[in-house]
Amino acid sequence: MLLLNIDYVPGRNFEALGIVKGTVVQSKNFGKDFMAGMKTLVGGEITGYTEMLNEARQIATKRMVDEAEKLQADAIVNIRYGSSAVMQGAAEVIAYGTAVRFQ
Repeated sequence: MLLLNIDYVPGRNFEALGIVKGTVVQSKNFGKDFMAGMKTLVGGEITGYTEMLNEARQIATKRMVDEAEKLQADAIVNIRYGSSAVMQGAAEVIAYGTAVRFQ
């Protein structure tokens, strides 16, 4: 599956099949959440949350690709990611784009 965040595939014509998306709500365990809170006192990267969001993006991307494969797509173009806090220590990540089939 070709994944692009541009709205075309260079040198290829395609048929748009529709929007596909993947979403996940991810959280860290209490211990890591507590340590992240302590990190805010001294500053710096909160690696626990960075890891959580990276994992969430991977899951959301996989779910989006799975949806595109059900449509027999060859690629997903114009991919975008969004995230939002659902509650303290938990975030939603969504991946979405347009599934296309090459002609």
